Amino acid sequence: MTRTANELAQFLGCTIEGEGSTIVSGVAAPASARPADLIYVEASKHLQLAAASAAQCVVVPPGLALEGKTLLRAANPKLAFARAAGWLVPPAAIAVGIHATAVIASTAQLAPGVAVGPYAVVEEGVRIGAGSEIGAFCFLGRGTTIGEQCRLHPHVTLYAGARLANRVILHSGAVVGSDGFGYVAEGGKRWKFPQVGEVEIQNDVEIGANTTIDRGSLNRTEICVGAKLDNLIHVAHNVHIGENTVIAAQTGISGSVVIGRDAAIGGQAGLAEHCVVQDGAMVGAQAGILPGKIIRSGQMVWGTPARPLEKFKEQFAWLGRLPELAKRVRTIEKQSESGKT
Repeated sequence: MTRTANELAQFLGCTIEGEGSTIVSGVAAPASARPADLIYVEASKHLQLAAASAAQCVVVPPGLALEGKTLLRAANPKLAFARAAGWLVPPAAIAVGIHATAVIASTAQLAPGVAVGPYAVVEEGVRIGAGSEIGAFCFLGRGTTIGEQCRLHPHVTLYAGARLANRVILHSGAVVGSDGFGYVAEGGKRWKFPQVGEVEIQNDVEIGANTTIDRGSLNRTEICVGAKLDNLIHVAHNVHIGENTVIAAQTGISGSVVIGRDAAIGGQAGLAEHCVVQDGAMVGAQAGILPGKIIRSGQMVWGTPARPLEKFKEQFAWLGRLPELAKRVRTIEKQSESGKT
């Protein structure tokens, strides 16, 4: 999409310095940018790279000078750049129209503008909101509900009764509504505990490729507004993930975990059952949280078992010195045994 710098400034609410008629039609990194691409600079150390770039339009923070370019001044250049990218380069369509090979039940309700790709299956009682796109080979189980402007990439699976609100993005291979891992042991056998609860994905959630989200056992699994989940995450039954929380790849979240709003979970973290991560807490990569543990609001933890970052760093530093300390201990032991202490 082609815009002028003036139009872009108006869209972003930025002030503009330079030629307002400069054409902008894409986004890029400074080194690979073409004249019509938009770039951004966050700090003075990147000014030289931006100055050498072919790009004619640059998003910069207040106070930075850059000769020979049209400047869009924004308090948060990276955010302004991201918003501009969504406007200039909208995502490619996942599906267009209703493909002839799609299998759609007669009782399914598709609002105007819904697109369904090749070999997708839409079962009985499914409802899909206006403008949503269903990619090739997706499966929508009976009674599932999808809101408006959702984007389901190819091979997404929604088990029966799953509920998606508006503008939800599910990447390829995501599974929503599978059974939780719940069994009762008796007499050398494990009996399956009922997995008949609900799963609800709220507005503006994005879920990465091959991430799995179990339905509640008897209650509900809930991913709240604006949460962002990376690839290869497992969310077990009855989990609550709060608004705007971000979770990195390969994290495992056990049953009945509660994660507050604006929390951040690093990659490969493990959260045991019934633990609580309060609002704004941060859990470092590969950290392990024990069952029932509470990570307090604003706290940053690391390691297994998870502990405050400063304590972890102190302990980790001592761990690195263990060979040296062991050598000193052996020396002291030998001196003691020989009576030379």
